[in-house]
Amino acid sequence: MFFTLTHDQIQFCYGSKRWQYSFNEIVELGLLKKKKSYLLENGAFIAITAIAYYCMVFSNLMEMYYIVPTLLCYTIIIISRFHASIDAEYYVIVKDVYKKEIRVKIKNLDRPVIGKQIDQYLNLEFDRMVHKQKSNTQK
Repeated sequence: MFFTLTHDQIQFCYGSKRWQYSFNEIVELGLLKKKKSYLLENGAFIAITAIAYYCMVFSNLMEMYYIVPTLLCYTIIIISRFHASIDAEYYVIVKDVYKKEIRVKIKNLDRPVIGKQIDQYLNLEFDRMVHKQKSNTQK
């Protein structure tokens, strides 16, 4: 279990990241999905293409020696881009009343379990707010 819920506190433990808050201190708790950026792969593809065009147009290479390294580099870029099936990164985000934000990166395999635990927290928080509202209206 990544989250431990008590009657007045929530504790989180994931890898080396640990924190603990009371229910009254948490303003927002949720999962954030961030799409993975392919800036490095796209930049390398553009740079290799530019070098290949430069060799083709402005150099005196008659035998096209630049084609094999260019194709090899394209192959490496394509393999690195499509080798990982991870399309997004997930983070657990906690914002507290002190305007402090904690962001913890989690593994894709742990996302469903952590999502269910966050749902449990939100249900518990909703029940606490309803109970508090009922007690305020009865007074």
